Amino acid sequence: MKLEGVRVLDLSLFLPGPFMTQMMADQGADVIKLEPANGGEPNRDIGPRRDGVSVYFANTHRNKRSIQVNLKSDAGRELALRLADRADVIVEAFRPGVIKRLGLDYDTVRARHPAVVYASLSAFGQTGPYSGKPAHDLATEAYAGILSATLGFDGKPAIPAIPVADMLTATMGLSAVLMALLRRERTGQGDYVDLAMMDSLIAAVPNSVGSVFAEGKAPVVKNERTWGGYAMYNIYETSDGRYIVLGASEMHFAEAVLTKMARPDLIPLCAPPPGPNQEPVREFFRETFARQPQAYWVDWFRDVDAAFAPVNDLREAMDDVQVRARDMVVADSHGREHLGIPIKFRHEPGHIEFQAPTLGEHNESIALELGYSAEEIRTLRQSGAFGRL
Repeated sequence: MKLEGVRVLDLSLFLPGPFMTQMMADQGADVIKLEPANGGEPNRDIGPRRDGVSVYFANTHRNKRSIQVNLKSDAGRELALRLADRADVIVEAFRPGVIKRLGLDYDTVRARHPAVVYASLSAFGQTGPYSGKPAHDLATEAYAGILSATLGFDGKPAIPAIPVADMLTATMGLSAVLMALLRRERTGQGDYVDLAMMDSLIAAVPNSVGSVFAEGKAPVVKNERTWGGYAMYNIYETSDGRYIVLGASEMHFAEAVLTKMARPDLIPLCAPPPGPNQEPVREFFRETFARQPQAYWVDWFRDVDAAFAPVNDLREAMDDVQVRARDMVVADSHGREHLGIPIKFRHEPGHIEFQAPTLGEHNESIALELGYSAEEIRTLRQSGAFGRL
């Protein structure tokens, strides 16, 4: 597999860091999850469980090994530094300053291991006036203006269905780490990556800041091309209280839909620009789609060349024929469902080991790899260096 032989020390918690390192583990990296002494990875205890394991944890920690270490003890910190000495990549996601107090910051590790690629993920980055602020995904979305444009039907800000900042930072982090590893192959030098969730969000709106940069003002959300300004790029309710989507505003799609609906007179109104001028078409669609249930419209659109979609719930999405055809939901030997691997290679594809590690499962085997003797491992255990299992 692509990352076989790459060793990753994962110090991160919750979602962005663990998801980022899981993508590496799926492609063959040896990811060692260092879990804190006070209970381990928090997402072990978040959400529904199967056979005692939270689905959240299983979806972010497969293919990894777990070692629980008390970084506030001298012996635990030394063990962690030995792990860092052997790591190609280190990922941490503490609030800036915390990792330095724990003695595992980049400068400390680099002094011992100059070739390390070290990534810090945080809400606002390692610099700037917000760097010390506590925040999760939602707060960074608020600061970055994303929530101001994420409006419900009542026109008020709504919590997005996915943690956009977390997932963007994870995927940008993966790209950054792989870039740094590529450079290391050429130069022998490691690097430090400072990843901010807010930065990731700001970088993700190149198609939405037209009025911001050209006119110096915030957009009127409902008039914007990708936020409801186009009649052909919108969400509509059906008679059974469900929803459908028209998801492409090109004129040939409008022609296909409105011709079949016997309203060719509305086609010219679908032309740019988006905004109030398209309200007659939006109103027609609202009235028309509200007359029949979602299933009727799914059938009606089968022979129409338009970017139509039903709004699936998450159970329907996981059962969707496209999702299943792409192996984005896979089952283990017990029939339990898991999310699949999104990065698909023709050669050397990724691989899933479904069993996520128990807390501290690999304490002793990893210590042996680091050169600790059986007696030294007993001492580590007795001294509390492995934390409380």
